[in-house]
Amino acid sequence: MKHRNTRELYDYWSRLRGPDAAPSRGAIEPAEIHALLGDTFILESAGPTQYPFRLAGTRLCSHFGRELKGRNFLTLWGDEDMEAIDTLLTAVCIDAAAAVIGVETLNDRGQSAPWEMVVLPLSRGGRVYDRILGLMAPLERPYWLDIHPVIRQSITSLRLIWPDERPVLLHPSIPAPSRVAMSPISAYRGDDLPEMPAGAIERGRRHHHLVVFEGGKR
Repeated sequence: MKHRNTRELYDYWSRLRGPDAAPSRGAIEPAEIHALLGDTFILESAGPTQYPFRLAGTRLCSHFGRELKGRNFLTLWGDEDMEAIDTLLTAVCIDAAAAVIGVETLNDRGQSAPWEMVVLPLSRGGRVYDRILGLMAPLERPYWLDIHPVIRQSITSLRLIWPDERPVLLHPSIPAPSRVAMSPISAYRGDDLPEMPAGAIERGRRHHHLVVFEGGKR
């Protein structure tokens, strides 16, 4: 993680969850992360393709030039990334995965800037993860920030972290590995980027929203 705020929120979330896959949503104490609240948000998993903001920090709303509460998180993304983000959030809510997302934001003048985002599952109790704690912050602070609002954002990188802290790096343009692929996002581990033969997905073994391929490097 490149931004100190994403690292700090992840470390806080990790301490709260202890040996569990995710902490209870009631365990979050705003006073303990007060310096991060302006960049922080909470999403609700409200059904297929529906992830409305329950809360959104003041700095984040200022960067987008509008109140985000109640808006669907998916609408912040371009059409080419919306399905990939939906699949990613499915992994967060079903498998309690955490994710770090590299983001390129674009303002109404066509100017862009790199950001970093972290999304983390919160439990309602047991294995039900229907809230997502997140933070989004600019890696650079361009002069136009808070003057010209962000109107669109796109994925530049993805890192998925399973509950056992096993990382998987993801990006739509990278070929999928011989072991695990996450459709519609192609996945890879480390530097091993083997080509996937035609028809491989059809031959894979499905598990929820994942396609598992046997063999290959681990």
